[in-house]
Amino acid sequence: MQVSFETLEGLERRMTVQIPSDRVSEAVEKKLKDLSKTVRIDGFRPGKVPLKVVQQKYGGHVRQEVIGDVIESSYQEALIQEKVRPAGMPSIDSVSTEEKEDMSYTATFEVYPEVETLKLESIEVEKPTVEISDKDFDAMLQKLREQRKGWKETKAAAKKGYQVMVDFEGRIDGELFEGGAGKDMAVEIGAGQMLPEFEAGLEGIKVTEKTTVEVNFPDDYHGAEVAGKTAEFTLKANKVSKPELPELDEEFAKGFGIEDGDLEKMRTDIRANMEKEKNDRLKLHIKNKVMTGLLEQNEIIAPSARVNDEIKSLRAQAAQRMGQDPESMDETSYPNELFSAEATRRVQLGLLIAEVIKSEKIELNQELVDSAVEEMAVAYEQPDQVREYYRHNQQARSGIEGMVLEDQVVAHILDKAKVTETEASFDDLMNGNL
Repeated sequence: MQVSFETLEGLERRMTVQIPSDRVSEAVEKKLKDLSKTVRIDGFRPGKVPLKVVQQKYGGHVRQEVIGDVIESSYQEALIQEKVRPAGMPSIDSVSTEEKEDMSYTATFEVYPEVETLKLESIEVEKPTVEISDKDFDAMLQKLREQRKGWKETKAAAKKGYQVMVDFEGRIDGELFEGGAGKDMAVEIGAGQMLPEFEAGLEGIKVTEKTTVEVNFPDDYHGAEVAGKTAEFTLKANKVSKPELPELDEEFAKGFGIEDGDLEKMRTDIRANMEKEKNDRLKLHIKNKVMTGLLEQNEIIAPSARVNDEIKSLRAQAAQRMGQDPESMDETSYPNELFSAEATRRVQLGLLIAEVIKSEKIELNQELVDSAVEEMAVAYEQPDQVREYYRHNQQARSGIEGMVLEDQVVAHILDKAKVTETEASFDDLMNGNL
């Protein structure tokens, strides 16, 4: 077998493979002999069909099967011979299969990029330090109270934070439109449930009063029939209610699973949850900074085949989030451009992370894996079942191992990178303002 290798643009390579005619003819003959032992042809007993008859009846079909098998096996052999690692399936063409002549074909494919020298020391990372203050804790208590608020009917004028039970009717160019009318819909002013102009139109309204407001639908509004248009809504308030926050008492504590209503225990649990949330957010924030730095300091080409696979995965994930069948989401309705940037970034990072693991000789720490499983298990009512699940389900455990190994990569890069600590507020961290 002869192999010639060409470097095309970027990561693309072309390999021409020439195979001696004897290899094909011998494989065809063997397959025909095997077939003659089982094939049934009228006029001949099973296993007694002459090879020449089998050749006449099945020779063309068998030859095509053999050619396919030879291409597949020789392609793998050629990759090993040339020490090439393809990044996707090849495009096979220029197949020459004339009998009594050497067979040949070309395979065009992409290879994985090579990273000559990883730049880790030049990565710069700002590492925020965050403390939870009493003010942060009080704000969290207030937020939890607001999440459990009730509503008390009032005759006062509605304002931001109030709830209005409203009948509404919308018209565009004087005509009613589908979905533009409703009755007794609860709207909390300022909550963003409706378009801003709709909610603002309810400010100052009292029970039984009516008002009219113009609402401009944005160009990218999900309802294509009204997107970019202006509607006139008639609003009627059936009921106006003001919020009532629950007291910080035993009943409030019981709502958080504190059976005896111990307020101090509730406060301790809330602060512990805030600390965990803070640490989780910090970990994710720092990881994102490290990965961004890794990409910025180490240029790498993403193989298009891998990017296309990642685009399909992102499209399927989007379908699941929207409650749609992934098979129904194609490039026509959700074009590749929506996902290509993120897909490319993911592929690039995956290749760079693999290179860091290889070049820096990072080995999976099983103790950290066990700790990660334990952290997950204690969050469940029956932690032993969770531990057993990850102990005996290798596929599930592999997922945990992948996350832990990635965390080890982040920690390793942080040890080598230029890290600057900066003070940050809990509020900025939680709202993504760092």
